[in-house]
Amino acid sequence: MTQIDAGAVGTESAPARHVHLAQVRYADLDPQHHVNNVRMLTYLEDARVSFLRYGGAVEGDQIFGAMVVARQEADYVAPLLPRTDPVRVELWVTEVRNASFTLAYEILDDDRVYLRARTVLVGFDVATQSARRLDATERAFLAAYA
Repeated sequence: MTQIDAGAVGTESAPARHVHLAQVRYADLDPQHHVNNVRMLTYLEDARVSFLRYGGAVEGDQIFGAMVVARQEADYVAPLLPRTDPVRVELWVTEVRNASFTLAYEILDDDRVYLRARTVLVGFDVATQSARRLDATERAFLAAYA
């Protein structure tokens, strides 16, 4: 699996998209011989993790503090069938609030979109086990994808 920065997609005002390439594996298939809906969410998780770590280009550097998923919704648009080429998971930021932000995703290839989804992530303070505000570094990184 690989990640790249796709830059702006479509128009000049479109946000940059983070692109994660996910390989469909035999174990991802369900009895109907397409990728199981739960595995599709795992593809989103993999893309989200690569995005959150992507900003820390220097090893050991981390842009983001702890985060937790507060909400996730997905629309399954078309069945994703076994394939040899990886599928793209593209994500971008749609909203940044004081303590949370929303990511939008598409799982797609050059011919079709298979899934559209959104995830709300909340900054989390591990020591107090409570929500925390996003800091300036986190906000600056997110702004490039909003």
